[in-house]
Amino acid sequence: MATLARLIGTYAPHDGRFALLIPGVYAIRASRTNTELVHTLWQPGLCIVAQGAKRVMLGQHVYEYDESRLLVSSVEVPVAARVMRASRSEPYLCLRLDFDPQRITELVWKVYPHGLPRVQEIRALYVGQTNAQIVNAATRLVELMAQPGDAELLAPLVIDEILIRLLRSPGGARVAQLGLAESRVHKVAKALSWLRANFTEPMKVEALAKLVHMSASAFHQHFKAVTSMSPLQFQKVLRLQEARRLMLSMMMDVSTASLRVGYLSVSQFSREYSRFFGSSPIKDIARLREHLVSGGT
Repeated sequence: MATLARLIGTYAPHDGRFALLIPGVYAIRASRTNTELVHTLWQPGLCIVAQGAKRVMLGQHVYEYDESRLLVSSVEVPVAARVMRASRSEPYLCLRLDFDPQRITELVWKVYPHGLPRVQEIRALYVGQTNAQIVNAATRLVELMAQPGDAELLAPLVIDEILIRLLRSPGGARVAQLGLAESRVHKVAKALSWLRANFTEPMKVEALAKLVHMSASAFHQHFKAVTSMSPLQFQKVLRLQEARRLMLSMMMDVSTASLRVGYLSVSQFSREYSRFFGSSPIKDIARLREHLVSGGT
């Protein structure tokens, strides 16, 4: 793990997220704990922490992971996250690997040739114990970044090894759901993709259920089981996160941002924004800008 931390630190020389040579592989560093929750849209993937600790909140559920626990995301979900353990001398260091559902599909039938074990829990996030084999493979993957010729040929094989070991782990059957077209997780993922692309548009649950070939009641049940939110709550979070981004980075005013993300009423937007982020849009954005100027994270 110390070797992996050193390698991640090499490719993440300062705070931030750095894309490595192989697409979908990232080195992440944070040299201080968060005083603010970071709201973001989490893509399907694997996070291996080599140093430090982080907490992620999905709906009412809280997940913590560190050197002993890895985190898996099976679908795209909006989360709130905080780095819980980090310092300049011992920064938070994490390796992230994005999932390729097609590749997972191909590997699932090799790992489970006689069919998948029954999965009771299908929530989008999963924290499991890390192990020496996964850390070893992750270390070899990052080492390949210094050898571009070898990386092009060998990195896909090492990524396959990581995925296979993950599929064979206690939570592997949950990861496998991502690659199976008829699984509940895959169907919810398809609905999530539609929502992400069309979150500013009016939504009818019945139409979304029809899109993924499920009854409205079954769809609502499985959607909430995976994301910890109803479809309408999920759309609301997407809208509020995007409005916050527009106001913070694009200097957009409250009225324009609310209309841009699909709200017809500015007052309704302000009420829902205040409930979600804890203060009004104007106060929240002013506080975030002050925080950024002061060098906070």
